[in-house]
Amino acid sequence: MALQDTTIGFIGSGNMGEAMIKGLLNKGMVSAAQIVASDPNVEQCERLTSEYGVRCTDDNADAAARADILVLSIKPQVFTEVAPVLRRTARKTSMVLSIMAGVRIRTIADGLANPSVVRSMPNTPAQIGEGITVWTTTGEVTPTGRDQARAILSALGDELYVSDEKFLDMATALSGTGPAYIFMFMEAMIDAGVHMGFSRRDAERLVLKTMRGSVDYAMFSKLHPAELRNQVTSPGGTSAAAIYEMEKGGLRTVLADAIWAAYERSKALGDAQEKADK
Repeated sequence: MALQDTTIGFIGSGNMGEAMIKGLLNKGMVSAAQIVASDPNVEQCERLTSEYGVRCTDDNADAAARADILVLSIKPQVFTEVAPVLRRTARKTSMVLSIMAGVRIRTIADGLANPSVVRSMPNTPAQIGEGITVWTTTGEVTPTGRDQARAILSALGDELYVSDEKFLDMATALSGTGPAYIFMFMEAMIDAGVHMGFSRRDAERLVLKTMRGSVDYAMFSKLHPAELRNQVTSPGGTSAAAIYEMEKGGLRTVLADAIWAAYERSKALGDAQEKADK
């Protein structure tokens, strides 16, 4: 009910924008008539209208003018180009919700002359409704606005509210970029399976099912990962031998360093965006 009688405007209707539209409609949170989307790709606009029944235009200002809540689902590097076009109408919307990586609240609020800003960091699994989105708001966002933001973001999967924007850069490094780490680990396991003699198709099936089953089991058991690892690590067994090699190779250190590097990069991108807008 949080989104009843509310029109949501999507600026940018690529993969993540479409995922949000699809999730909102599939969960019955809004009707197609409550969504207006914009995208420069005419074919994408026609497909969205045909598949979901939503209004779509290539005019960002027109989409913003029709919206009560404005969702920025564009690439962060084009925000400075799009902001002046949106500014006149975006300032009148009740709230601006951004899923742009690295673009800080102050940059969005100043660029659109609207202090009611929600900044969020979803991840790739959101495209199938299995993501997790970390988000925060400015003080100007009302309790009703927070409920609306939570409802919109829940269309992508789970959501986690944080009280300080600093956690968004951390989330970018941990959950936002996290799928890349998982995919690389999966790739390495599949390659090892092929090296041992499995066909690539069989190796991929074994790894994907093992990965998915392990995650599901971890969520079901609610045990600490270290406890789960100990369950499958017998003294002198195959798991012990494998883990010894991983520890010797510094897997934990490499992974921690990688996540920290992503965190530092996220902060640097935010700094660069702020400087570009001054």
